[in-house]
Amino acid sequence: MRAQPWMWITWPAFLVAGLMEVLVFAFVDPQDLHWFGRDLDLSRQAIYTLAFFAFWGLAMLSSALTMLLAQSSAEVNDSVA
Repeated sequence: MRAQPWMWITWPAFLVAGLMEVLVFAFVDPQDLHWFGRDLDLSRQAIYTLAFFAFWGLAMLSSALTMLLAQSSAEVNDSVA
């Protein structure tokens, strides 16, 4: 696969993940988070990092789905064959 479509997916997703990180953690203290009723035994920096990659992954999934849905039927059939 060419590199350009990957950049169309990852770069906007990176920007959205950064924005989500700022918006979420402007209102949420990472030390106040709980997972299945238990405190997270991670540093703030670790929680910020894990959250960023989770946001980035979800944004990449959204961008990839948008690119898939934007393809014509001929493009989809050519890529399967």
